[in-house]
Amino acid sequence: MIIKTPNDITASVLKGLDGATDSRFKEIMQSAVKHMHAFVSETKLSESEYQRVCAVIAKLGQMTNESHNEVVLAGGSLGISALVCLLNNAPNTSEVEFKTTANMLGPFWRDDSPLSRNGENLARGLTKGDPIFVKAWVKDRLGQPVCDAMVDVWHTSADGFYENQDPSQVDMNLRGRFKTNEQGLIEFRSVKPSGYPIPVNGPVGDLLKMQGRHNMRPAHIHFLIFKEGYKTQFSQVYSDDDPYIESDVQFGVTASLLAQYHKHQTLPPDPSIKGDWYSLEHTFIVDQGEAILPRAPIKGKNQGGLPEQKVLIENPQIT
Repeated sequence: MIIKTPNDITASVLKGLDGATDSRFKEIMQSAVKHMHAFVSETKLSESEYQRVCAVIAKLGQMTNESHNEVVLAGGSLGISALVCLLNNAPNTSEVEFKTTANMLGPFWRDDSPLSRNGENLARGLTKGDPIFVKAWVKDRLGQPVCDAMVDVWHTSADGFYENQDPSQVDMNLRGRFKTNEQGLIEFRSVKPSGYPIPVNGPVGDLLKMQGRHNMRPAHIHFLIFKEGYKTQFSQVYSDDDPYIESDVQFGVTASLLAQYHKHQTLPPDPSIKGDWYSLEHTFIVDQGEAILPRAPIKGKNQGGLPEQKVLIENPQIT
């Protein structure tokens, strides 16, 4: 097609998709082209602005490596990860509040974490922090326990670092895989995780600064539940008293995943514990479906120095 008007460009690109043999690929690409072209037209995107957009996209890829995924971090900071999750896991999308315990995978899951026994401690090396004892049940929509499901668990240290970020933590610290018993239960000991600032040394940080947003995530523990015959579920259980629970930078907090991290000062499960300790109990509901493990967003540990934990102030222009 010889281009005569801007509309001819969109029509020509759409026609170029006619030869696609994968119907779902064709559907997605047609919609993407229409929306992106409409966005350019609506905003009257300038040539210099387009060049800046291309530079940001390139930088996202350049900053993604074995221990850090800037692309997934960006998707979360724009609410895309949370939206994809809810749209793919709500049993009834007509409900005002989606009833699902699914959540975002996030950018810090590593596969092949150690297979662990129920009751095992995830603190695999010297790890400071208050002890926490966790019990988690996996059930189906009828309330029946789902046994022999593999549940992958990971979370930050009390300093707010995942082990892949922190060279001082032993490999796979605060990570483990558990198999549910006949009651659909797993249980483990660990240290209470901390909320943390997401990295802001790249395009995601620039985006947040330009919006006047903070970069904090509330404290949480990640769970990935896998069993044949059930849709694989990623989840995060959030501490309901965290100061950032209402303003998570990744838009991930849902009512179904708020939980109380109970603080105790007496009768610890382990008599060697002196001082405060915590407990957490939560139930996950999984749906029948196809069991597919996701591609891990990271593969290894940071080999450099400890990343800077820079906290952005929300709306810094407001005094």
